[in-house]
Amino acid sequence: MARMIFVNLPVTELDRSKRFYAALGFTNEPKFTDETAACMVLSETIFVMLLTHDKWKTFTSRPIPSTDSSEVILCISCESKDEVNGFLDAAEQNGGRPDVFAVQDHGFMFSRAFTDLDGHIWETMWMDPAVASGEAAVPEIAD
Repeated sequence: MARMIFVNLPVTELDRSKRFYAALGFTNEPKFTDETAACMVLSETIFVMLLTHDKWKTFTSRPIPSTDSSEVILCISCESKDEVNGFLDAAEQNGGRPDVFAVQDHGFMFSRAFTDLDGHIWETMWMDPAVASGEAAVPEIAD
């Protein structure tokens, strides 16, 4: 079985966050969704668990980061530069904040980042498949 990742994120408004992630292409898995949590599926191996603050607090006593702090940066690979841009467009149109970092365009690699409704940072990136597979060398990046 392929290794899976379940990213758990505290959210302030569960239904609003579900709509946000659905707009980005995630689908809801009702078997793992109730009034305190929602399982949003990006692929067969990537799941995002949206947890109300009360639910989050049943897992840890550590404080929930505020929307102006960062705990992690989550990165999703994309099939193309257009898909990278599509994620950012969808995030912005649904209340996210686009381009929280400078856009990175190195020709063989392209990335942009956004925050969701609760300030969680997501980066989307595309890399030339020949470079990613090792068939082509990584070009030098100019300063």
